Amino acid sequence: MQNKKAFFSVKDIAVIGMMTAMLEAVKIALQAVPNVELVTLLIILFTLFLGWKTLIAVWAFVGIECVVWGIGLWTIMYVYIWPILVFLTLLLKKANSHWVYCFLSGFFGLFFGAFCSIPYFFIGGPSMAVSWWISGIPYDILHGISNFVVCLVLFPPLNAALARIKAYL
Repeated sequence: MQNKKAFFSVKDIAVIGMMTAMLEAVKIALQAVPNVELVTLLIILFTLFLGWKTLIAVWAFVGIECVVWGIGLWTIMYVYIWPILVFLTLLLKKANSHWVYCFLSGFFGLFFGAFCSIPYFFIGGPSMAVSWWISGIPYDILHGISNFVVCLVLFPPLNAALARIKAYL
């Protein structure tokens, strides 16, 4: 019998479970504050440390969100929006400055509504997608600014903490 190495180790599964729990915990903790969230920052950090395996935590997070809030049009959005962030982070992974991730986080928040308008394009055409996006621009501006500030303040200490944790894994 051949000894095949599994794609995910038991350690990976445990870490992905903890990442998923953290994503849901910070989402719930800040749900009363409009468009201020830590999910974007955590997905960026998790991607820097675990790469593509972060997608499993992201999709598990979306699944938990569906259990908590039900399934709606936003479900479709979450299924592709968070993986876009993982992909963009992987493209920028070689950046040596946390400023790159601050700008990524800020722009991701700023264009979150644009990403979310894609299903509306297929439902009601370009005018529906654009009108839906435009109506949310004030919230997207707040989202982009808050993502930038949160990343600016929390990226360095959380990055250092994850580096110490990874040393034990």
